[in-house]
Amino acid sequence: MRPIQVGNLTLDGSRLFLIAGPCVIESYERTLMIGREIKKICERLGVQYIFKASFDKANRSSIKSFRGPGLEKGLEILAAIKKELQVPVLSDVHDVSQLEPASKVLDWLQIPAFLCRQTDLVYNAAKTGKAVNVKKGQFMAPEDMKNVLGKMQAAGNPNLSLTERGVSFGYHNLVVDMRSFPIMRQFGYPVIFDATHSVQLPGGMGTSTGGQREFIPYLARAAAAAGVDGFFMEVHDNPPEGLSDSTNMLYLSSLEDLLKDLIAIDNVVKGRNK
Repeated sequence: MRPIQVGNLTLDGSRLFLIAGPCVIESYERTLMIGREIKKICERLGVQYIFKASFDKANRSSIKSFRGPGLEKGLEILAAIKKELQVPVLSDVHDVSQLEPASKVLDWLQIPAFLCRQTDLVYNAAKTGKAVNVKKGQFMAPEDMKNVLGKMQAAGNPNLSLTERGVSFGYHNLVVDMRSFPIMRQFGYPVIFDATHSVQLPGGMGTSTGGQREFIPYLARAAAAAGVDGFFMEVHDNPPEGLSDSTNMLYLSSLEDLLKDLIAIDNVVKGRNK
């Protein structure tokens, strides 16, 4: 993979990186606490860390679902967390109008899976000059993501990445095709595995999305064996209390042991133990 620059981090494939944090900003204090604990774990294990939390969850199942603090307040909180933790920060953008204010705070702009084909959004996100991570749509073949990269390359941005988060398989179910990792890595950019959204059951609870968090370690270890460059995980100290993705966020208490497994597998796959 070609190296990319995300804030003060150079992601060059020499070690795993982790994008992690709660699904949505719930409060400054709790969001900061989760980020601080994840940072400590990553520092102990030598994993490069990028903080993630959404200022707005624009594709919730129900009109009554919690969406977050919104653009202005959310970016204010993310800026404060970035200053406190001294790590790069990532969040989702949903509309071209959000790009200018978001790019003043965020180091990594993320395009949600359902929006990965929106040319104006993808192109103009890359045009900001910030690193851009695009989640592969649940309806997309991995080889088709080359066209998405092409839109961003046309904007002259070299700091690009793709994320696998499962593909729709019937109603309320996602599967992860491990072939997608080597296919997308052929494009030369970092490929990330979203280990928590991949165990979602979209709309599976009627007015909300369900999930099977017990399968996170299995899919994550398989993805590490397939040679991914980094991981995306939504992490919470008490997921059942979470205001979004409560059924598929990873327990903070489970993160360190899982990362140890992923590092060990990654070292074997990439020949770092020789």
